[in-house]
Amino acid sequence: MTALLEVTELRVSFPAGTGRSWPVDGVSLHIDRGELLALVGESGSGKSLTSLAMLRLIPPPGRIEPGSGIRLGELDILSLDDKTLREVRGRRIGMVFQDPMTSLNPVFTVGDQIAEGIRAHFPVSRREARDRSLALLTEVGIPDPASRLRSYPHQMSGGMRQRVMIAMALACEPDLLIADEPTTALDVTVQAQILEILDALRKKRGMSVLLITHDLGIVAGRADRVLVMYAGQIVEEAPTERLFQRPSHPYTQGLLASVPRLTGPRTRLTPIGGAVPTPDAWPGGCRFRPRCPQAFDKSELPPPPLPVEPGHTMRCWLAEPEGL
Repeated sequence: MTALLEVTELRVSFPAGTGRSWPVDGVSLHIDRGELLALVGESGSGKSLTSLAMLRLIPPPGRIEPGSGIRLGELDILSLDDKTLREVRGRRIGMVFQDPMTSLNPVFTVGDQIAEGIRAHFPVSRREARDRSLALLTEVGIPDPASRLRSYPHQMSGGMRQRVMIAMALACEPDLLIADEPTTALDVTVQAQILEILDALRKKRGMSVLLITHDLGIVAGRADRVLVMYAGQIVEEAPTERLFQRPSHPYTQGLLASVPRLTGPRTRLTPIGGAVPTPDAWPGGCRFRPRCPQAFDKSELPPPPLPVEPGHTMRCWLAEPEGL
């Protein structure tokens, strides 16, 4: 299957002291057509910066380093001029940002904000854009959508604002939807509703979805594959069912051990000791080594991605036969 999006050796840097730091350092991934890919990891791992780089939205003085590659089908994202890039944003790639309250404009109605994106990419009248906005609010499950078109963001709940963000991202029928922490600060019931909406729309429209989250629990049963990110690098990649049944990287094992379970025997949650280091202080060798309960001598060397089994890789020396 030909990948819809392919990222190769992506590096994003920012000034740090007298040099630069790399919060995203050598990330390679692909997203197939119609696939739901989950990118998981703790806050500070580089997940959001990776997604922003896909749209060339890295804020200055940050930059995407030479040697990085981002391709969307036939398009080389990093070589596009500004006009073509604006056509790609929204039209080919839609994005649901983390906080809908700060992403929505407080002085415009949600109907105007959805219609603005439609009219920016399609030659339609105001009436046609309004009708399309109404259909989108209906599609994402907002009650009484006709009256909500005239609502301002502060007049809506967190869950409804997130639905509006999804409607805006889908307004131009993109091939790829990037959902960056779409359930942050929502209660469990609303979280489930938002995820069901995303999955149903993906299947209905045949689009691909990149779901970014720090919570492994919400991707089980929804994602096709999972990428685990730590300290600016992908440390494990596997089909979702395989990852949950046989997590191999010590970091993935730690994430799963800290997920609460609603069924089965009650067990104490086991947190991962320490914290994600800052990009200007990545440790040498394996970046998880200072927090890893299975670290050994070879962990002082930086590991490459190594195969665990077909379709399953991890960036850890434990994947070598002598390390198992």
